[in-house]
Amino acid sequence: MFEIKRKILGELINHLEKQEVSMIVGPRQAGKTTVMMMLQKYLENKGEKTLFLDLDIENDRKFFVSQETFFAKLDLEFGDKKGFVFIDEIQRKGDAGLFLKGIYDSRTPHKFIVSGSGSIELKEKLHESMAGRKLLFCLDTVNFREFLNFKTGYRYESKLADFCRSEEKGTLPNLLNEYINFGGYPRVVLDKTLEDKTRTIDEIYSSYLIKDISFLLKVDKIDAIGNLFRVLASQIGQLVNYSEMSSTIDISQATLKNYIYYGEKTFVISRIPPFYRNPRKEIVKSPSIYFTDLGLRNYCSGWFGRLSGPQDMGFVFQNFIYGILKDRLANRNGKISFWRTKDRAEVDFVVDLQSSVVPVEVKYKEIADPEIGRSLRNFIAKYEPKQAIVVNLLGDHTVKLGSTDVIFMPYWKLLNFDF
Repeated sequence: MFEIKRKILGELINHLEKQEVSMIVGPRQAGKTTVMMMLQKYLENKGEKTLFLDLDIENDRKFFVSQETFFAKLDLEFGDKKGFVFIDEIQRKGDAGLFLKGIYDSRTPHKFIVSGSGSIELKEKLHESMAGRKLLFCLDTVNFREFLNFKTGYRYESKLADFCRSEEKGTLPNLLNEYINFGGYPRVVLDKTLEDKTRTIDEIYSSYLIKDISFLLKVDKIDAIGNLFRVLASQIGQLVNYSEMSSTIDISQATLKNYIYYGEKTFVISRIPPFYRNPRKEIVKSPSIYFTDLGLRNYCSGWFGRLSGPQDMGFVFQNFIYGILKDRLANRNGKISFWRTKDRAEVDFVVDLQSSVVPVEVKYKEIADPEIGRSLRNFIAKYEPKQAIVVNLLGDHTVKLGSTDVIFMPYWKLLNFDF
């Protein structure tokens, strides 16, 4: 069985010679510990000395009682030689930000690679404590490119586009259907049966509610959080109506907004703001929300592993495309938003690169004959982008509208599209 290769591993390797702390954050059970172990193996194969400490393990926690105790452990392991220190689940440490700041400011020769769930930012104000002392690496669940490479045994890793083109009507639709149904949690990807996948996603969700929401963030209304995620799962890509949603869940609007904030900071959901230049005619306040992982979204909505036809897939496919866009813009100074006008024209996504904007429409169908819809025409007329994209299942065409190239492309081409 192949390991699931993660893009972040190469990025972490490139950061090993930097003195900054390499801080890995992301959803619970997205694979942070596995990536750290891969990085440790890489270093040990090069003859480097390493130490792996896990704050989920009681015997390791004793080394974090004080900085003196911690440094004594490092001296015992490394002496006066440089070592690479891995600290897993740092959110378990009280005052984690101050603890790491003290270690970094001591000018120790060692390199630190640290992981924590998103709740560490909420609980410990990590950004303030570690300003200028860390580089943040966000590890989401397995993305579609990583999923395809794993499922094809890495035979097409350097020519994935060729595989997708040749298998558009063969293997690829089945792989797309599997990914959209079950998402990218590594354990779910590795499970073979629907029963095993369901059991795993249930454990992941329950662990998240208990460990992140209840234990770390001290939220006592776990049922309300669960109800919120169920409602959000049924409304992905739609405008959030705070008043209506708070009434449905029976919590105040202030509490609702707080819980959505927690969901974002623990990497379960992403809030997408509206794109606007004219507040009188365009929506400026209400966001839309997507899930970080499609499997978790489907679990919350009661459709885990059960999506099949176009009637089920529309907004979920839109959430899937959001994930690809997010990956493409991960290391760029770009933002993803959506566009709505008060007379109901709408574009699913707007990629805003400051110097240019690219509207992106999403269609879960094969487009044989390219036709530009009214809403996209309105956006193009108003903002005159150089490019506009209509993502679909199979259609591959480019047409001109004024000075704008409107590119109809199959979803897999977006994996390599250069905005």
